[in-house]
Amino acid sequence: MTLGSAVWLKRISGLALAWAAPVAAIMPSVDAPELAKPGAFGIGYRALHLVHPNQPDLETPQDRQTPNLRRDRQLTIDLWYPATLPNRAKTMVYRNSLWGEPPRDPVTFTHKGAAVANAKPIGSRHPLIILSHGYSNAPALMTWLTENLASKGYVVAGIRHADPNPYIAAPSVRAAPFYLRPSDISFVAGQLRPLLGTQIDPDNLALIGYSQGGYGVLTASGASLDPNHPLMAQVAHGALKALARGSAGAETIRVHGVKAIIALAPAGGGWPHIWGNGLADIKAPLLLIAGDADPVVGYEKAARAFFEETRHSDRYLLTFRQAGHAIALNAAPAAMRQSLWDLDWFEDPIWRQDRVSAINLHFITAFLARHLRNAHTMQSYLDVATETSDLGTWEAPPGTAWGAYSPGGPGVTLWKGFQRRHAQGLRLEHRAAQD
Repeated sequence: MTLGSAVWLKRISGLALAWAAPVAAIMPSVDAPELAKPGAFGIGYRALHLVHPNQPDLETPQDRQTPNLRRDRQLTIDLWYPATLPNRAKTMVYRNSLWGEPPRDPVTFTHKGAAVANAKPIGSRHPLIILSHGYSNAPALMTWLTENLASKGYVVAGIRHADPNPYIAAPSVRAAPFYLRPSDISFVAGQLRPLLGTQIDPDNLALIGYSQGGYGVLTASGASLDPNHPLMAQVAHGALKALARGSAGAETIRVHGVKAIIALAPAGGGWPHIWGNGLADIKAPLLLIAGDADPVVGYEKAARAFFEETRHSDRYLLTFRQAGHAIALNAAPAAMRQSLWDLDWFEDPIWRQDRVSAINLHFITAFLARHLRNAHTMQSYLDVATETSDLGTWEAPPGTAWGAYSPGGPGVTLWKGFQRRHAQGLRLEHRAAQD
């Protein structure tokens, strides 16, 4: 027991193991930018179970006159960490499912990983990253990121939020994750800091979220919710309003000491967006990543608007031109390539998914190292010479290998760490924090 919550090492549930040679992490494609490659650490995996006691039950449809039900919220945490790997270690084969095209049943699939279950942790005081997945997704669908970061010396804790089925849920149930995401993130951060002990540096924390998880990490890191937003009336029994700006509960969902925030295709936008002017409350450095053709959460009224309104944060916006919403999951496994509905969970219709993941890894690696490890040399990968990647040039010296990475620096505008002809279709913007 810790802080009133049952905590125990859970047997791997819904995850299988397979014999394979242990590797540091899955290697990116040959055209990946420089910082996408994995680090030197082996990768361990384990699952933890946490209980958040006496929480509002927002997923059981209730008559509005019925007193709000309470229950203990069960949360499974997938933990990836730097580890020592034994010879002939069993590496993970992750098993998950996603909702099928209505009225189909959920579709189950597997994909191979590089982590080893219950491998011995190595090192201490690693930075901690808390990951919040998209609506109806799971942390194990983002192992392109979790395993890569663990190989680079981070402890990554992915929360399984166990969202309701959005295709059959009542409107109030469908809206429940707007309350649950920041609540889960704040609770897990508070539990893991003491629970993981010397394995992590409790003062070196980052939050990463995709889609609904992007909304979650922005809110948990300080963006205050607008108490007059129409969504306040949709979440059952005014639970969300109890967390909004000016309420007694607003501070309970805030994670203190966050040093970096990354939001990929974040939800919460529209007009008006859910924070009103509350995005200005974010102070930590922020990296937003989005496609400018996102049909799910939008772009102009979502990531781009958030970029302009988080004015007290030193922030970046990386835009994939013509990309949609599917910019943060693994490449689609074979079982999810049998119908367009299933494929569209994972793959963008224009961008190669391994290419998207590699570019994301390149900038996420630089951003986290700069802000969690004070690696000032990483700033040169973020300080691009031209916002539009297509305009960058590099007159490489004779004899330079074709696949060499741009060194950046004087006279070179091709983005540092990218290869010739392979910095295309991107825009990276920066705004300094205002006082």
